[in-house]
Amino acid sequence: MARHTLEPMTVSPLIVLDCDSTTIRDEVIELLADAAGTRAEVAAVTERAMRGELDFAESLRERVATLAGTPDTVFAEAYGKVRLSPGIRELIAEAHARGGKVGVVSGGFHEVLDRIADDLGLDFWRANRLEVMNGALTGRTVGPIIDGEAKAAALREWADASGIPLSATVAIGDGANDLGMMAVAGLGIGYNAKPIVRERADVSIEDDLARAIPLLDRLG
Repeated sequence: MARHTLEPMTVSPLIVLDCDSTTIRDEVIELLADAAGTRAEVAAVTERAMRGELDFAESLRERVATLAGTPDTVFAEAYGKVRLSPGIRELIAEAHARGGKVGVVSGGFHEVLDRIADDLGLDFWRANRLEVMNGALTGRTVGPIIDGEAKAAALREWADASGIPLSATVAIGDGANDLGMMAVAGLGIGYNAKPIVRERADVSIEDDLARAIPLLDRLG
C-alpha cells in the first residue's frame, strides 16, 4: 500500500512590526533631533523608555518638546537617513507569498513612516503625528498617542480586517512598549531586543529579520 505524506499547511499570517530599531535600524525621533541639536538628550530618554523605566507617553512628550521650532523640512531629511533593517524586504515578500499581510505600528511618526510604508509596500501602518504650524514643529503631537496599548489594539484591528485569526499573527519588536502586542499575537518575536523583551518573547532573533521566516511555520 502506498503511503501518502501530508504537506504542512501554509498559514496566511499577519505580521506586525515595530518601526524604530526593528523595521528600520534607526530611531526616527533621534534623526529628527539631529536637526534640533537635541539628539543626546532624546537618545537618553528613548533608552530609558525602551527598557521600561519610563511611561512611554510621558517620554514621548518629553522628547517631542525638544523639537519645537524645527523646520518641517526635517521630515525629508530624516527619511533620507533611514536605514532598513536586514531581511525586512525578504520577510514582507514571504508574508505576501503566503497570502498574508504586513503592518508596522510605531511610537514614532507618520511623517516619516508614510514614506517607509510606500517604499516597503506595507498593508497597514500607524504612528503618532507631529503638530506643525507655520512650517515648523510646535513640540507637540496631535491625536492619540501610539503607546503599548495602541499597538496591541492595532494588531487586533488589522487581524480582524484581514480575516486572520490571532493564532496566525506575529508581533516583532525590541522595546517595552511592544510587549502588549507580543502578548496578543500568536507568536511574539524579540528582535535585537531589550532584556525585558527577551525575557517575555516566545523567541528572540538578532541582526536579520529574515530569521523570522522559518518561525512562520509554527503558526496554527
